[in-house]
Amino acid sequence: MRRLLNKWVLLVLAGGLLLAGGLGWWQSREGAKLSLVTAAVKRGDVTATISATGTIEPLEVVDVGAQIAGRVAAFGTDESGKTVDYGSLVERGELLARIDDSVYAADLKVARAGQLSAAANLEQMGAKLDQATADWSRAQALFADKLISQTDYDTAKANHAVARANVSVARSGIAQAQADLEKAERNLAFCTISSPVSGVIIDRRVNIGQTVVSSLNAPSLFLIARDLTRMQIWVSLNEADVGRIKVGGLATFAVDAFPGRAFQGRVGKVRLNATMTQNVVLYTVEIDIDNPDRLLLPYLTANVRFVLGQQRGVLLVPNAALRWTPSSAAQIAPDVRPAAQADLVADPPAAVTGARPPASEGAGTRSSRRTVWVKDGDFVRPLEVTAGITDGLNTVVVAEGLREGLPVVTAEAVAARSDVKNPFLPRILRR
Repeated sequence: MRRLLNKWVLLVLAGGLLLAGGLGWWQSREGAKLSLVTAAVKRGDVTATISATGTIEPLEVVDVGAQIAGRVAAFGTDESGKTVDYGSLVERGELLARIDDSVYAADLKVARAGQLSAAANLEQMGAKLDQATADWSRAQALFADKLISQTDYDTAKANHAVARANVSVARSGIAQAQADLEKAERNLAFCTISSPVSGVIIDRRVNIGQTVVSSLNAPSLFLIARDLTRMQIWVSLNEADVGRIKVGGLATFAVDAFPGRAFQGRVGKVRLNATMTQNVVLYTVEIDIDNPDRLLLPYLTANVRFVLGQQRGVLLVPNAALRWTPSSAAQIAPDVRPAAQADLVADPPAAVTGARPPASEGAGTRSSRRTVWVKDGDFVRPLEVTAGITDGLNTVVVAEGLREGLPVVTAEAVAARSDVKNPFLPRILRR
């Protein structure tokens, strides 16, 4: 029992020492001084932008397919005399590939034979018609003289009608044979794959010896970009930003393939067919770019900045200066304290947290009335300004009395007294 009592006494003493030491250290910390962090108003250039990522796409792409089935027998040659391959320059009508035509050549021979057979059949039916016509004429004369029976008369008449019908059938056979011949010739011509446009082959999807099968969809053999000197960037923008994009607006971009180099383009179109990804509505924006030296390659990733506005030689303050507000009324200069304190009371969240976001930040070209706090000795004074465009770091401001170099408060820090020591740290005695 006595041992247990001793333990409780020791615990109470230890707790008291900790409480006394912590209280003393906290009281000494209360003597710390608030230090204001300032930044000077500067003059410079600012560009308001929206950043996004897109893909460089050819302006017009033609997918060359095969209309027949067969084995790829050979490729054609490009302008330089080399076998058609990736990156080959081709002209319209130039041979790209040839499909084995042995089956279709045989079909053409069959179609030609059918045409000859149809022509011979028409000639035969014509002769039979002549004979039936003569028999019918004789039957009419003999029947008038009562020299043949009614049955023979009717038979001659029917044979003549059948002969005329057979001639019509033979003529339709000629037309069908001609159509079969044209079809066989067309299928044989389809064995030669020619370029429908002049351009650059950006994809070859078959090899020699590969069999292509044409069914409901034509198999794709080559992908040809018509003109790589003019291209586009397809950028996906969310619905919050797309309203600020204007057709014809400037856009700058960079690609990882050429670091340190900047390119420019113009907004060509905002597509209306929006898509939804993870509950975010996205619109595709087309940027028209020139590529005269064909330096930019299809399907490169482009880091795009849409330029919403530019101003040069204007007064700028850090965005943090537009967000900061005094944490207490004691920091405000006495002569303006009542009015400024009333503004702080009217907007308690901003006064307490100091996190009032500037209306112009990220807004591109929108303007608003804001307040920055100018350091005046140990106090600060409010200065109402008109905030303009921002680049995300600095914002254009306009106000009477605002000048370059004026210190505006951006934050505050606690500067601890140098003589304050932590009571829990061991003391080292120096001799």
